[in-house]
Amino acid sequence: MSEITFDRTDMEQMEALGITEEQVERQIGIFSKSSFCIQLERPCTSGDGIRKIGPEEAERYAGIGEEAAKKGRFAKFVPASGAATRMFQSVLEYYHRPPSLPEQNRSAEDKEGFPLECQFVRFVKEIRHFAFFDDLCAVMARDGLNLDGLLKDGNIQTILSYLLTDRGLCYGSLPKGLIKFHRYPSECRTPLDEHMVEGIGYLAGSSGKCDIHFTISPEHEERFRRTSADAAWNYADRFGIHNEVTFSFQKPSTNTIAVDFDNRPFRDRSGRLLFRPGGHGALLRNLNDLKRDLVYIKNIDNVVPERLQGVTGFWKRVTGGCLVETENMVHSAIRDLYELRSPEIVERVSRLAREKLSLHLPPDLETRPLEMRREFLLESLNRPIRVCGVVPNEGEPGGAPFWSRGKDGTLSLQIVESAQVDLTSPEQRDIWSSSTHFNPVDLVCALRNHEGKPFDLELYEDPGAVFISRKSKDGRGLKALELPGLWNGAMAKWITILVEVPGITFNPVKTTCDLLRPEHQPEPAEGESIDHHICSVRL
Repeated sequence: MSEITFDRTDMEQMEALGITEEQVERQIGIFSKSSFCIQLERPCTSGDGIRKIGPEEAERYAGIGEEAAKKGRFAKFVPASGAATRMFQSVLEYYHRPPSLPEQNRSAEDKEGFPLECQFVRFVKEIRHFAFFDDLCAVMARDGLNLDGLLKDGNIQTILSYLLTDRGLCYGSLPKGLIKFHRYPSECRTPLDEHMVEGIGYLAGSSGKCDIHFTISPEHEERFRRTSADAAWNYADRFGIHNEVTFSFQKPSTNTIAVDFDNRPFRDRSGRLLFRPGGHGALLRNLNDLKRDLVYIKNIDNVVPERLQGVTGFWKRVTGGCLVETENMVHSAIRDLYELRSPEIVERVSRLAREKLSLHLPPDLETRPLEMRREFLLESLNRPIRVCGVVPNEGEPGGAPFWSRGKDGTLSLQIVESAQVDLTSPEQRDIWSSSTHFNPVDLVCALRNHEGKPFDLELYEDPGAVFISRKSKDGRGLKALELPGLWNGAMAKWITILVEVPGITFNPVKTTCDLLRPEHQPEPAEGESIDHHICSVRL
């Protein structure tokens, strides 16, 4: 490949984003590498990397977590900038490209092999059971339209226009955090609301405050702030707890250069370089900027109604307590290594690292001079710590826990995505397929060292754990670069503890039909069943 040069316009574009020419050149060089795959050794299983916590120990950890929360040590970090496009994929597809006449009268039962069609038919038939139904009726009534009448007539296209576009609710472009998920007798709640209510169960300090941070996109800031302010006032009055909500945006400086299939910078029709968002791994910078002490990380769409939040809150306190105890052990060991410097202390800390922290130490460590052993242990322990909740694998997509081998041959615990694995290798594919658990983005992290100073989190990511995907722009193919994932490569060099948590704590909403699951619907009154309204679907 010939040398790449950038002109003045290119440099001004980079400067406006806060990206240097050296960064761009380094990113372009990544595309030419042959492999970014992680080397799986074996899946983590119960007793081999994954801890199963019994009832008594769970209660003890929950107590530790609750005490730390009372001291105001915990915050919650929620990535919430993602649009609801994927959630409304079937609805958007049918709005923009209605099916041909032969398809329109097929029932959901007849549409085996057509998952988007099945989702859409079910969406229409059960539209009354969505928490946003009343809002949809209201915006249509404003224009003199009756939603029930349109349903009976099968005029679905008009209904969708009020649901998805700025004629009505604009749900086709809103972030998922602002979509109404759950219906209550006197209100309907968005995921933003539910995260605020849920946090009361495990974040609230003795001062009566909960610290919650959302990463959002700038164009939706005003609406997020308005919604959170209304909710904070409402819940402070109802629960006696004040939610202190803060926001941040993904930094433009984390955008990455796109290239063509010859690994040369991709330029749009006007000749400008194309920079794309660097994926959720870019949010490591937002987390770094928080400078908080202990932080829960959870996806915006993994929430349930208040009646089911007790189990989630309990296991959040359990994992939080496990983190606090682990942090105390690590910090105590570091202080002992600094202060005592004896063979007995080095041996005790080595045993703790192997048995309690699942760290694989070099086989020749015991033969090294005492000072070298001590320095190695200090470097190994003086890192951020994370406790990752994992649930039994039931086929859900997501990262899974594995023992993986680094380029230096060292084994470590990692949360791995399928895109990081060479699935063309039969051996690696078999290891991937044998996974028993996966991580539903359920983490709690310790971000300060033994002196109480914040870690620079960027020092503990694996810069080579990137994702490369194929996309298109202006009808031309391109390759896109995503930074190491927030809970994958961005935390690759952290101390990692894996804890099995109940599957009931994982209730994501990836499609609109997920909102029709019993976990996301109001609890029926005794003797009541959910009515499934049938309407004529004419598209």
